[in-house]
Amino acid sequence: MTEITPFNLVRHELIGLDARVSKSPNRQLVGLRGRIIDETKKTLTLKSGPRHVTLPKDVVQLRLSLPKGEIVKLDGRAIVARPEDRIKMKVRRW
Repeated sequence: MTEITPFNLVRHELIGLDARVSKSPNRQLVGLRGRIIDETKKTLTLKSGPRHVTLPKDVVQLRLSLPKGEIVKLDGRAIVARPEDRIKMKVRRW
């Protein structure tokens, strides 16, 4: 398995990465941070302290911390797909 880089992030597994919501039309979501513990076609679930928060992918922009310490901005609309289908997608520039 290849390591996660900013260039292959969209085609990689997101579960286990630390994330923070940097932008969203829903102000209650902005600033939420936690570890991604689940992913479906349209949502991500973050473990934020003792609670689990489900985020819709299509309305959030995330800042993800990669294992090597890099911080990457990711528009949630770029990852709206089932995780198993996303690895097969052609990636448009984001």
